[in-house]
Amino acid sequence: MTVLTNRQATAPAPKAGEPRSIGMVVKAYIALTKPRIIELLLITTLPVMFLAAGGLPPLWTSVAVMVFGTLSAGSANALNCYVDRDIDQKMRRTRRRPLARHQVSPRGALVFGIVLGVLSTVGLWLTTNALAAMLSTGAILFYVLVYSMILKRRTAQNIVWGGIAGCMPVMIGWAGITGGLAWAPLVLFGVVFFWTPPHTWTLAMRYKEDYAAAKVPMLPVVATERRVVMESIAYTWATVLCSLALWPVAGTTLFYPVVAAVLGVVCLWEVHRLLARLNAGKSGVALRPMRFFHWSNAYLALLFLAVAIDPLLA
Repeated sequence: MTVLTNRQATAPAPKAGEPRSIGMVVKAYIALTKPRIIELLLITTLPVMFLAAGGLPPLWTSVAVMVFGTLSAGSANALNCYVDRDIDQKMRRTRRRPLARHQVSPRGALVFGIVLGVLSTVGLWLTTNALAAMLSTGAILFYVLVYSMILKRRTAQNIVWGGIAGCMPVMIGWAGITGGLAWAPLVLFGVVFFWTPPHTWTLAMRYKEDYAAAKVPMLPVVATERRVVMESIAYTWATVLCSLALWPVAGTTLFYPVVAAVLGVVCLWEVHRLLARLNAGKSGVALRPMRFFHWSNAYLALLFLAVAIDPLLA
């Protein structure tokens, strides 16, 4: 899924033929994995393991899922950088990524991404179970083949369906602990699924010119601001309602629904403030879409923190 702004390198790109230190090369390859995005994926993975275990999950299983889950996400992101290397050079937000700055060769990025994917699949299979490994592989393939290569450049609904890949860590975390699936992880899958479009669209509102220059038909590029805001409101309502559904489905204590309700009210308040600013005649940066973008990050992190804490209170 495309959800967080990378903390990218600020040093100038080396000139052609200029020798680079091992440290520079390592940093470039790490940057290919988009560590900031991985952080968010792990935030949704670990709490689900607490829920699946009904308390503290087995330590080594948790470590294995987190380590190989990191490699899986890193694989998908590196391969995404390989596929998007042409448009990354055209966008201010992404032009400092390693491939765009020629810090890593396309072949090197491709091989790196494939190796990470193989390691993550084999590692999950050996340390957890086949289901977790297959879900991980499926997430990589979906993100690269379906989202990056097909949806992203062809439809304004790219992030809606492409975001499915970003929902998979929830399923992988649950499968890693239980060896199966259930309604609870499907509900949390839905939370991330509905959360992703408004989160991404508000970022795209801020960088609309970037996406337009790269000819990526993100919704803010091809639709009016009113439509983007209205659809963001609809998806945010769906996110909050889906989050509350976990209470009866998973049989949580009252702690979780109270926290989910409070967070949901604040999230809805923020997205409706976008509409209020739009109705007041604000446009572009004056709409302050990044305010909602940053809050939505906090919303998801705090919601899943509540998911982790709740089993410990039962």
